[in-house]
Amino acid sequence: MASETPLLGRLMLDIDGQMLTEDDKELLAHPAVGGLILFSRNYGSPEQVQALVQSVRAINSNMLIAVDQEGGRVQRFKEQFTLLPPLSLIGQRYSSDPDGAIDLARECGWLMAAELLRVGLDFSFAPVLDLYSAASQIIADRAFAADVDSVVTLAHAYIDGMHEAGMIATGKHYPGHGNVVADSHLELPEDTRAGEEILSKDFNVFERCTDVLDAVMPAHVVYSNLDSQCAGFSTYWLQEKLRQELTFDGIIFSDDLTMTAAHSVGSVSARMAKAVAAGCDMMLVCNDRTAALEARDWLVAQGCEQSTRLHRLRANPAEGIQELFSQSRWQAAEQAIAELMNH
Repeated sequence: MASETPLLGRLMLDIDGQMLTEDDKELLAHPAVGGLILFSRNYGSPEQVQALVQSVRAINSNMLIAVDQEGGRVQRFKEQFTLLPPLSLIGQRYSSDPDGAIDLARECGWLMAAELLRVGLDFSFAPVLDLYSAASQIIADRAFAADVDSVVTLAHAYIDGMHEAGMIATGKHYPGHGNVVADSHLELPEDTRAGEEILSKDFNVFERCTDVLDAVMPAHVVYSNLDSQCAGFSTYWLQEKLRQELTFDGIIFSDDLTMTAAHSVGSVSARMAKAVAAGCDMMLVCNDRTAALEARDWLVAQGCEQSTRLHRLRANPAEGIQELFSQSRWQAAEQAIAELMNH
């Protein structure tokens, strides 16, 4: 008999420390909670984070456990993990050595994923598919390159590596955060470029990557010549463009609903309502336990606290993933990355 598809809560939240408190345990056991995102404060060592993951799984064996492990400025686990390059370094290599850069992107994706799978996590929110712009406060070197073709080529290789290890890929920040100056953690950015430019460049990256993406995270950015709503609250971006035009059937995450940019629509409950109505499958509410509790209660009150789709995001580590760390591939990947970082 086939096993039942697991139901997972639609809220992803965080914890303060390296061990679960009693309050954490109670909250993680709630049926509206289906995901936990870890930050640097939650990491002490591979052994510690593995124990933390096991304690979470003891509460809910299907819980999704994620982290931002892009490399460069955004790498939460560092000690005893490979220090990964910002994606722009791979993009710079691509301009002079395309084949070498493609191989490097694949190995970075594989190694990033393999190291996280080894300690029990499900996925990293990666890769960044934004276009590079030096003017951006928040993206900049997190992006592979400034031109669409380079980003698409390198992203496909990076995602191939992630998939080979057994991890799903989440493209962010749809439909493109790289060309706005403002940081959406601190204010609401507005992209005032012509709609044709956004669609032919930034959006086109996602258009050419949706066939390999398992999930998408929209930007807290208003593209004012195309729609008046932030992408994460926009039926235009999530339904008309992503679901219908691109026929994307993967998971849609909200970006963190406590970010200042998200405050533009009002209370936590109002943000949840807008995200759900626009089509987000899972909502992130981080670094604010009061807000997380309000989001949980809103989901319960609306009767939409669980989903049958989210189980697709669980890790499926490649056979022998542990043994690969003692073999030449891991050593070669780490050496290639170190050489790039030190060039």
